[in-house]
Amino acid sequence: MYKKSRIWMIDDYIAISTLNDFIFCPYSIYLHNVYMESDEGLYHATPQTRGRVSHESVDAKKASNKRDTLMALPIYSSKFGLVGKIDIYKQSEKLLVERKYQLKQLFRGQIYQLWAQYFCLIEMGYSVEKLAFYEISSNKTIPIAIPTLQEETEFTQFIERFKNFDPSGNIEVNSNKCRHCIYCNLCDKTEEDNVY
Repeated sequence: MYKKSRIWMIDDYIAISTLNDFIFCPYSIYLHNVYMESDEGLYHATPQTRGRVSHESVDAKKASNKRDTLMALPIYSSKFGLVGKIDIYKQSEKLLVERKYQLKQLFRGQIYQLWAQYFCLIEMGYSVEKLAFYEISSNKTIPIAIPTLQEETEFTQFIERFKNFDPSGNIEVNSNKCRHCIYCNLCDKTEEDNVY
């Protein structure tokens, strides 16, 4: 079945990396897809550049030399319709880790990304008993609880909202968010200038 938000889905699978962006502003995902073939200099800002550099060691599988550590493992979930990659899974500790350059605060969308990775790994047959974020800038690990059944229901409802989002519909504009959106200067929904 064709979904309205398919422009940022791969064969009806949602890219896990877009979950936090969807909460920030669903329309930003649409804009990303519109501009992704253009020069990143038009819209990339320091946070995105820093994030990309932070993931280079994981993508190159150089963030750890331990044999039981999996890095940049492709993952999927048929149940939730998700696809993506994990940062780090420490098999002996049964620990899934999402790396971020800096975490001044944790947003629900970031937690959804980690939960999505967790649900994918579980469905793929991995045993995961612990979740954590790792803040590269401070060398700090932030443990996160395994999602409860109630939180899994919350996540399921969020995924349904994502799948049914219509970018041509009414978009709620939040000027504070707009100022911090890398697509702000390219967006037809606001007249704000971004802070970057």
